[in-house]
Amino acid sequence: MRFLITGGAGFIGSHLAEELLRKGNEVAIIDDLSTGSIANIQHLKGKRGFSYTIDSCANVPLVAELIDQCDVIYHLAAAVGVKLIVQSPVRTIETNIKLTEIVLELANRKKRPTFIASTSEVYGKSLQLPFSEDGDLVIGATTQGRWSYACSKAIDEFLALAYWKEKRLPTVVARLFNTVGPRQTGHYGMVVPSFVRQALSNRPITVYGDGEQSRCFTHVSDVVRALIALMQDEQCIGHVFNVGNNVEISISNLAKTIRQLTGSKSEITFTPYDKAYGAGFEDMRRRIPDLSKIRNTLGWEPSIDLMRTLRDVIGHERGDAVSAGDACSDIA
Repeated sequence: MRFLITGGAGFIGSHLAEELLRKGNEVAIIDDLSTGSIANIQHLKGKRGFSYTIDSCANVPLVAELIDQCDVIYHLAAAVGVKLIVQSPVRTIETNIKLTEIVLELANRKKRPTFIASTSEVYGKSLQLPFSEDGDLVIGATTQGRWSYACSKAIDEFLALAYWKEKRLPTVVARLFNTVGPRQTGHYGMVVPSFVRQALSNRPITVYGDGEQSRCFTHVSDVVRALIALMQDEQCIGHVFNVGNNVEISISNLAKTIRQLTGSKSEITFTPYDKAYGAGFEDMRRRIPDLSKIRNTLGWEPSIDLMRTLRDVIGHERGDAVSAGDACSDIA
């Protein structure tokens, strides 16, 4: 089959492309490199069935041509990272909503099955843990730009589901929970690569807030395995699925664990949210996915624990045996 991945030079997109190629498929990607990197797909250049285009999904004629030539679409192109979202809310809203509108409209012309990447952020400030796909979304005030990302991705979900219900375009939505692994950048506030790089250079490991907020981290290869399975099973069409790991760790304990695994001498420091992101910044204290739906539908479970995930990231940052080209080698 021939797959199109928007945002394919990004962290998750490049791993997905790698695995689809390994399975013998053809993969075309489009990425404007605003947050992705050509380095992420350098090892894919020259592989049979792989092609890439450096451009934006806002280029409608180009995207229409790419969709004409594919069988399945993975729409991953989006604004990512807390820092980018807080600093550029206009870009966040326009990128997420406009590009999804374009992709869905063009996909519908050819009835190409389309995957839409969403996020655990849509649950907002909900306290109904673990987060279930049919649970209420509790978004903060519009005066807090931090929630623009959650709202824009929720609209993406509504659009995808509406295209299925009204126009019978096969769509699948996944809410991704803190995906980590080799090739992830720390430039936009991604906590694991940021901590690892600080630890390896013996610089202070900077924890925002009091460090008691917790997250669940999922290895990118587990996420890729889920994304592929979701688009292979027709019973997933028209549904939203959580994709993540349900084992949580506090950010302060994450910092301590990374310091220990790297043998670092880094001091762990704490920076108030207001200083990091501006006055009034709001965060979610806990994010735990309910995995019942994807487990019952596909039998999918995360298979890689946090220690191995962190070692993979550390090894990649050190340039050790865990190379970008080996990152998805364990995917079934």
